[in-house]
Amino acid sequence: MTCPATGADSPERSLDPEDWTEFRKLSHAMLDQALDHMEAATERPVWTPVPDEAKQALVEPVPMEGQGTAQVCEDLTKHVLPYATGNTHPRFFGWVHGAGTPGGVIADTMASAMNSNLGGRDHGAVYVERQVVDWCRRLFDFPETASGLVVSGTSIATLIALTTARYQKVDYDVRRRGVQPSEGKLVGYASAEAHSCMARTFDLMGLGMDALRTVPVDEAYSMDINALRAAIETDLAAGKMPFCVMGSPATVNTGAIDDLDAIADVCKEYDLWFHVDGAFGAVAALSENLRPRMKGIERADSIAFDFHKWMHVQYDAGFVLIRSEEAHREAFTLRREYLTASPRGLAAGNPWFCEYGPELSRGFRALKVWFALKEHGIKRIAEKVDDNCRQAAYLGELVQAHPDLELSAPVSLNICCFRFVAPDMTTEALNKLNSEIVMDLQESGVAAPSTTKLGEVNSIRVNITNHRTTTADMDLLVNAVAGLGRKAVEV
Repeated sequence: MTCPATGADSPERSLDPEDWTEFRKLSHAMLDQALDHMEAATERPVWTPVPDEAKQALVEPVPMEGQGTAQVCEDLTKHVLPYATGNTHPRFFGWVHGAGTPGGVIADTMASAMNSNLGGRDHGAVYVERQVVDWCRRLFDFPETASGLVVSGTSIATLIALTTARYQKVDYDVRRRGVQPSEGKLVGYASAEAHSCMARTFDLMGLGMDALRTVPVDEAYSMDINALRAAIETDLAAGKMPFCVMGSPATVNTGAIDDLDAIADVCKEYDLWFHVDGAFGAVAALSENLRPRMKGIERADSIAFDFHKWMHVQYDAGFVLIRSEEAHREAFTLRREYLTASPRGLAAGNPWFCEYGPELSRGFRALKVWFALKEHGIKRIAEKVDDNCRQAAYLGELVQAHPDLELSAPVSLNICCFRFVAPDMTTEALNKLNSEIVMDLQESGVAAPSTTKLGEVNSIRVNITNHRTTTADMDLLVNAVAGLGRKAVEV
């Protein structure tokens, strides 16, 4: 048959396998390899550098002709699978990476098979995400008027939350008029320890990063509430328009906990939007032991957090929770004629999820969240949160007891920052040495912490958001750091 558009012969072949039986065999073999990879997470080096051979194999011309499923699977298992980030390993301590679970493989497989678009309409996937939204609303004691959205991560969740805040708190139609130079008075507040996604959000919203005021922290690295009040008063006196304050139940550098209740009081006094940057710290509120320290989180206007960190859902899966569904939808809804609502049929299911964020095309991320919460339950997830916090506290005790190590900051939750020290070494030399220790640890495959700088001190930063981590891993880490440090000093 000749295609009328191109004039070329078209056999009208689909992209389905020609031999489903062989495809099934290959798929089952790949599933086994995936599960073998997860089962052996504790037996591999934490991280393996990607060899030049693999890098070169992943650089090739555009594949104009197909290579076949078997060949692609072989390339994947040979050149990609062995060189993962390493965050499935119990001694991956860098940044804030979750470990995922074997059950997540099932959920991701089913989501791929369904290939649902969660922009809207009336189909099963929509009801799964609505269930996830309702669960999150209940977990954080938000009212029935609340709404939410499963997104890629806290960065996008923050953008959605603060866009909603801007629309609610300005005195003109910012959606239509934009941020005008004569009206560029909007300012917001976050601590000096706030995540960089806050400044990035202000940039993307057109407010400019300078509009995000940096509030000093106290000796525990928590936001100084008196300094917050002073900053707001200064801006008001200068004719600025404060509209939001961001608090954190766990800062990314040290795990410090802001006084969320006090921040909520300030926001109420000045009529400001209270946003909680809960990337991983919000999940601590699920623990009965830690929830009192998160007091005030239930008073937030919005919360952004990640399922793929301390809730162990596979990447990527974040969430934004907003107290007012009406405010949330007003900030984003834009239905054209091709998105017309219907009272029944596939175009029903209103309101659609595309009315709560910038994306019309949205994958079925909610399925792996739904699967994980149902499979393990909140109590089990909270138990692992408590375990990780105890492990971090234990690491802090080991550091304090060791003659060659010192803490760089108090251990508040699941993060311990420390460094190797040696007599007669300058701060600059110690900073370089500790960076070298971290790189040596990573390249040896023993452990993978990251680094951070607190004041002028470069520190080894150990974040524990891994359900496979044990207390014994802390002992091994301390011995490895001390051993590498002494070896370097003795050379």
